[in-house]
Order: sequence, then structure tokens, then C-alpha cells
Amino acid sequence: MKKAFIWIYALVTIALMAWGYYQAIYVAPNDAMQGEIFRIIYYHVPSASVAFVFFGLSLAGSIGFLTWRHGNAAYAQRADALALAGAEVGVVFCSVVLTTGPLWGRRAWGIWWTWDARLTTTLVLWLIYVSYLLLRRFAAGPQMQTLAAVLGIFGALDVPIVYMSNRWWRTQHPAPVFGGAEGSGMDKSMVGALMWNMLAWFAWGIFVLILRYNVERKHQANAALEAQAALEANI
Repeated sequence: MKKAFIWIYALVTIALMAWGYYQAIYVAPNDAMQGEIFRIIYYHVPSASVAFVFFGLSLAGSIGFLTWRHGNAAYAQRADALALAGAEVGVVFCSVVLTTGPLWGRRAWGIWWTWDARLTTTLVLWLIYVSYLLLRRFAAGPQMQTLAAVLGIFGALDVPIVYMSNRWWRTQHPAPVFGGAEGSGMDKSMVGALMWNMLAWFAWGIFVLILRYNVERKHQANAALEAQAALEANI
């Protein structure tokens, strides 16, 4: 039953991604000012949204681990697995953001990169969580998970700064499309394509998150068995 659900979910996700692609490329009209390059928004914005959500899940897992690490080891390990899986998926989608953004910027601004507030804070966010993953990969010892949880919480503090950066400061980055100043928004003929791609990429992110979480739980179980075997061998 579990494998059947995974296959069905994977097929639905692929169908959503294909439909989102069709909507973005063939249904949505060109932007009056930007032309075809505007279509990057159908991948750039969903990727940023997914990255923020999964960094939020990593934050929740990190807080959960610190809360339960002394009182409930089983819950703490589940929370730690969620923190790691959320951080990994978030980094992947944040990498997409940092790739699609400069592609648009090269055409719209004539440069690949500019050190404005939105771009800089996004790069800092990516670097913090890459550091988190490097810590998880190369550090060892009983304090590794605790240090990683603290770093994960610190990194998540940058998410609202990234989101609000083009509201708090004057930036070269475009003004908010939704919830911005008067006159902001998106034409109704474009909203559908954006929403379909948001749904598709969220579904894909959840699919990868579930797989990565399960892999990490198995890794934790194997590590516990190895530690138990080593303890018994020393007795």
C-alpha cells in the first residue's frame, strides 16, 4: 500500500509539473514590458516559496530536537531527521532561485548580479544552509546535532529578512508582485499559470522531502544499532 501510494503521488506530481510547464510556456501571455523572459517568474517565484517553506520545516525540526533531546530521544531523532531533510530540499530550491534570478537579470538589467538587498540576503541564506549541510556531513560527535540545530535556527532568521528586503530597502530587485504598493499584482491571464506551478513544485518538494526523511530515519536506526553493537563488544 505504501509503495502504491508513492507511485501514485509521483505520477500525480509529474502530471502537475507537465501541466504547469504547458501553462507557463503555451497558455500564459507574454509580459507587455519584458516579453518572453518574464516566463522565468513561473519557476523563480515557486522555487523561492518552496525554499522558504522547507527552511521553515527545518526550523521546526531544529527547535523540536533541542526541546526533546534530553526528555524524549525518539521524538528528538524524528525532529532532527525533519530538520535535515527540510534543509536539503530548501537548499536545492534556493539554488534554483539563485540560478533563475541572474538569468532574468542578465536580460532585464544587462548584468548577471548586483549586490542589492534581496539578492545579497538570499545568497547569505543559501550559504548558511550549505554550511549547515557541510556541518552535518563532516562533523562528528554527540554535539553535532545540537550545533546543527542552532545553526538551522540561525539560518531561518534570514528568511523573513529576504522576504521583506525589497519592502524595507530600495533595491534593484522588482517590487513585490503580490501585497506590494498600489498598482502591484499580476494579470488574471497569468495568475493561473503561476498557481499551477506553485502547486507542482510544492508537490515535488514534499515528495523529495518524504524520501529524504525516510532515508535519514534508516540511517539513524543503523547508527543506533552500530552504537549498541560497539557498546556490547566493549562490555
